[in-house]
Amino acid sequence: MNLILSDILGIAYLVASVTFILGLKMLSKPDTARRGNLIAAVGMAIAIFATIFLTVDENGAGLQNKILIFIALGVGTLIGTRAARTVQMTQMPQMVSLFNGMGGACAALIGIIEIYHTQPDEKGKLLAICAGLIIGTISFSGSMIAWGKLTGKFGDKVFPLQQFLNIGLMTIILVLAGVIIFSTTISPVLLYMELLLCVGYGILFVLPIGGADMPVVISLLNSFTGVAAACAGFLYNNKAMLTGGILVGSAGTILTILMCKAMNRSLTNVLIGAFSANKTKQVESEHGDVREVSLADAAVMMSYAKRVMIVPGYGLAVAQAQHSCHELEKALEEKGVEVNYAIHPVAGRMPGHMNVLLAEADVAYGKLLEMDEANTQFANTDVVMVLGANDVVNPAAKNDKQSPIYGMPILDVENARSVIVNKRSMNAGYAGITNDLFYQPKTSMLFGDAKTVLQQLVSEIKAN
Repeated sequence: MNLILSDILGIAYLVASVTFILGLKMLSKPDTARRGNLIAAVGMAIAIFATIFLTVDENGAGLQNKILIFIALGVGTLIGTRAARTVQMTQMPQMVSLFNGMGGACAALIGIIEIYHTQPDEKGKLLAICAGLIIGTISFSGSMIAWGKLTGKFGDKVFPLQQFLNIGLMTIILVLAGVIIFSTTISPVLLYMELLLCVGYGILFVLPIGGADMPVVISLLNSFTGVAAACAGFLYNNKAMLTGGILVGSAGTILTILMCKAMNRSLTNVLIGAFSANKTKQVESEHGDVREVSLADAAVMMSYAKRVMIVPGYGLAVAQAQHSCHELEKALEEKGVEVNYAIHPVAGRMPGHMNVLLAEADVAYGKLLEMDEANTQFANTDVVMVLGANDVVNPAAKNDKQSPIYGMPILDVENARSVIVNKRSMNAGYAGITNDLFYQPKTSMLFGDAKTVLQQLVSEIKAN
């Protein structure tokens, strides 16, 4: 009987692993992402219930405390469902950071619990425990700091020799892990010292990172949690947990590298928390006056254009203007204007933020152009409408070697025939530097809340 249950459990884990792989594959395309997420969720449900009901030990005993397990599952389901239904899209990065931190904390707790059931000669098990503890704890504390920064509870904190402190702290963490693994006795005191050092490293490594770099950090922390989950899967010989953790860890790492490339950052700098340390204030150059455009003139420019490109940014998300943006798109298309969207890889505060935001407003996936494709079309675009984006359209990334964003790939909106920039004010973006685009002759500023401005634009266009 035990053998049969074990075989069924193995089949359930295989099915779950296949759904994870299929779900991840489908997440790579906007039109299949929702279905892929549901498929992976079904696979996870299969793995959870198979573990609860089919796991047996050598004596044929199943899992104990099933009532407590289901109570915990029920509480978590209620909290997660409510959070997912009520959170605004502008707060999605915060929620992702918070949930990711909880995953890291779970992996760390597994290590703390299992250390008391491990013998000193079980070196492989001790290695998995220490790896899960280190990576999970760093993911937890780092994600909590990321959550606090994204919610505005505290800002960037940079102090002298921070990089060297981070490197030194990580060295101590690794040495202490080696002591725990190769000692003849297991000391819980050393384990808790390791835990505290990892909490400190997670805090120090995320603290200096600015808001514009948060997409990279969120992706990296997500990969950390995946690796920590894989360590727990190895510890429990749970193939579904191992597969899921490996998939999340590898996908998160690849995404992190892509984000680094999009931000012109080094992955090494991410690991030692050097983003903000490398930033210096831009030397201000002389700028002329900006040119404002009225709503009526902007409506005429867009109505009589052949091609319009919309560049969404975080300001669009803050104003919750995605539905109004879609209304603008439909109003222009009724007049025969071709409308597309240019999406920068790190627009918003997490990878894919703008894609999800616009998908919520039922914008067609085919209209969302990635940066490389969009850059080839700006020269043939009559009007570019920049909505709340700043650093990702700043020509200083190409022209000013003293700029902290120099070398970062940007959307070449200045190649279009005319540019309309919607902002609340002339305040700088997250990089804290002046945007030369705003002072170019072909650029016009349209000040105001994005949602209000778009609604008024739609009315003007329909009236023409």
